[in-house]
Amino acid sequence: MTNEEIIFVNSIELMKNGVIKGTGKFLTRKLSDGTEIQIEQPEEIHTFNGWKERGFSVKKGEHAKAKFDIYKCRVSSEKIPIKSNENGEPEEKSLDVRHMFRKTAFWFTAEQVEPIKA
Repeated sequence: MTNEEIIFVNSIELMKNGVIKGTGKFLTRKLSDGTEIQIEQPEEIHTFNGWKERGFSVKKGEHAKAKFDIYKCRVSSEKIPIKSNENGEPEEKSLDVRHMFRKTAFWFTAEQVEPIKA
């Protein structure tokens, strides 16, 4: 499951439980049996950094509406031995290696943020 799917599924669940609101807009989803259903689109939620990237800051004293795990990626450079050179010594090549891991993220709604003051 991608992070986008994880966030969507959790948003729907949060909306059903009354933690966040719906937008009043509806999405049509096709089920595996071909049936189409309409699902209300949940309000936008983002992490602290997600809102910051969009030009907002979380208001002082606000607590996250939800927390759930998403996947994060860490890239590190590792030296990998490759074929020996003409002197018989092994050569090394640096490769970027991606490490995926789960991390708990804390989620805020638009009501909990304000535009960043310039």
